[in-house]
Amino acid sequence: MIKLIAIDLDGTLLNGKKVVTEKNKVALQAAKDQGVKIVICTGRPLRAIRPYLKELNLEEPGDYSITFNGGLVQNNDTGAVMEKAALSFEQVNELLQLGRDLSLPIDVVSEEVVWSLPTAPSYPSIYGQLNPLLDCRKTTVAQLDPEALYNKAVVAYEQTYLDQQIAKIPDSIREGYEVIKTRDVLLEFMPKGITKAYGIQLLIEDLGIRQEEVMAIGDEENDLPMIAFAGIGVAMENAVPQVKEQADVITASNEEDGVAQVIEQYVLGGNE
Repeated sequence: MIKLIAIDLDGTLLNGKKVVTEKNKVALQAAKDQGVKIVICTGRPLRAIRPYLKELNLEEPGDYSITFNGGLVQNNDTGAVMEKAALSFEQVNELLQLGRDLSLPIDVVSEEVVWSLPTAPSYPSIYGQLNPLLDCRKTTVAQLDPEALYNKAVVAYEQTYLDQQIAKIPDSIREGYEVIKTRDVLLEFMPKGITKAYGIQLLIEDLGIRQEEVMAIGDEENDLPMIAFAGIGVAMENAVPQVKEQADVITASNEEDGVAQVIEQYVLGGNE
């Protein structure tokens, strides 16, 4: 029996207009009413998903989110951090140097603040445009606090140029970090081993839920680990090919209430 549903946002729960459809809302509420934990798993900070949590009635005690692609496990009602993992300041500087070497605009996310660094002045970051709820601030390397918690580094830029530069990332960086595309215009760097699956594993250990009692639903590269980890890994019809290959189930697209359909079949319908 499924006791926890881990759900990605963009391309999964949200349609192309960044809206949660009524059918998806009804299915999620029905699952929650049955005692199933509904956990949003996202690369965003908690601040940037608050409107969706409110809309989905996921701000009560006992509601959780996994943010920063597994870097934080948080209580939705208070924002309290249950588990966390972060980049060291040395790693932040290494990634900033990568940005300078490859002319990539690096933004560093520190809890609720996005620090935009001048690593590629001719290629300005579009990270703030991707989510207006983010608190983006320009800064310099000298102004960064060495003692701050740095959750991840990101590159947000036009897809063709981004993909061209991604091909130039050296193996040493790929070996030292989780390097994942979370959207066609967004590349993220996380501490090695920190994935959505890592966050889910920490949360279910805290809650006493078994791995086989987890359903994970997603569409992008950063969803691969949680889909492989879950008892039922679900790919959206619009998912990238690697995710579809890994999934146990392929549901309808994010434009066709795919989340609701798979929950109705495997959770509300009583299937395991």
